[in-house]
Amino acid sequence: VRAQGDTYQVVADVSQFEPPDIVVTTSNCHVTIQAEKVAEDGTVCDTFTHKCQLPEDTDPLSVSCALTEAGTLVITARRR
Repeated sequence: VRAQGDTYQVVADVSQFEPPDIVVTTSNCHVTIQAEKVAEDGTVCDTFTHKCQLPEDTDPLSVSCALTEAGTLVITARRR
């Protein structure tokens, strides 16, 4: 988690996954990124999981994420 001005930022490389395969959840100042690549036969061939705790002064309602064209997931949250 990086502090940049009045926001916190979490960055993850998920370029090997398609956007529908990526799930981001937040709960109690924890952010979880999960991604799963499923082969045509239904088997899971690649997974990614990253969990991190946001600082206590994070505004939980301000958490948002964006996926760049290069496959970098950027999660941002405002500081209170």
